[in-house]
Amino acid sequence: MSDPLRHWGATKQNRMMKIGIAGIGGLGTMGIKLSAALGHEVVAISKSDQKEALAREKGATHYVNTSDYKSINPHNDSIDLILNTICAPHNLSTYLGLLRTNGTLVQLGAVTAPMELGQFALMSQRKSIAGSVVGGMKALQECVDFCVEREIYPDIEIVDGSKVEEVYCRLVDGNSSAVRYVLDIDASFK
Repeated sequence: MSDPLRHWGATKQNRMMKIGIAGIGGLGTMGIKLSAALGHEVVAISKSDQKEALAREKGATHYVNTSDYKSINPHNDSIDLILNTICAPHNLSTYLGLLRTNGTLVQLGAVTAPMELGQFALMSQRKSIAGSVVGGMKALQECVDFCVEREIYPDIEIVDGSKVEEVYCRLVDGNSSAVRYVLDIDASFK
């Protein structure tokens, strides 16, 4: 999460951006926390109103429900950078409409199925789509140091092997708690 923020200019001093975080799960909530800690205006983007309170609690300034045009319209053509953590097939055109001219959508969630995209949204306003993964040990260490300094931690729930099926069902149902599940291997064999 830190590497795309740095690469697209969000960590430069005195540069305030409007950053969208699409997908309010474990990775998305970390994106909200990091972007807010850097002083940016943060727009949480999700497909329903279900996670609005959670997103605002984590530091989002605004919330967009992509299923509601009244929620989308005030933010059209206004976001500098969208970090897309969604890992299921979805329509990118909705998100591109939120980007300002020269804005970039960075794909962080790994979608395994091909996704359709109308090219006009990219061409008419010089919008870009990029992808990113972890940026190497140095970038990762800088992110960890930043998080420790600012007391930014992921929301986790430690589970043992007996809970794997339950956790899987929660994830399939949308992970409404937006936590990262950590499997305790030792406890699983006791």
